[in-house]
Amino acid sequence: MALIVQFVIGLIFGLGLVVAGMSDPAKVLNFLDVGGIATGTWDGSLAFVMLAAVAVSFAGFRWVRRRQAPMFGDRFHFPADPGVTRRTIIGPLLFGVGWGLVGLCPGPAITALAIGGTSAWLFAVAMLLGMAAARGLDAATATPATGLQDA
Repeated sequence: MALIVQFVIGLIFGLGLVVAGMSDPAKVLNFLDVGGIATGTWDGSLAFVMLAAVAVSFAGFRWVRRRQAPMFGDRFHFPADPGVTRRTIIGPLLFGVGWGLVGLCPGPAITALAIGGTSAWLFAVAMLLGMAAARGLDAATATPATGLQDA
């Protein structure tokens, strides 16, 4: 049952990305071109998508924090130290640079794979290589792979 619910949630998320235009790199790049400096085609409509995502996430996290246990697990896994670390600066920085260069981030890229297009496949391969490199770097520097603790 849990697998079916998770599949449906993922399907709804993917459809939302497509409807919002997040799986179209050109739309994302136009949103990131604030002031139309590069192309003169700034598109602020994705700001509404981001505001909706923040509102839903805020409400969802407040609801989850009040629960005793997750619906499909035995315990929650929350960050051990939510403070600012080297990882919390470098990771989002690389994410943002990749998003700005290509116009895709992981969720929309996976959605774009279903739609087709060479750029989505190239991005997905690069993303997987980057994830493998990050894990390798973590192992080489003896940094824990996750900062999660049982709650």
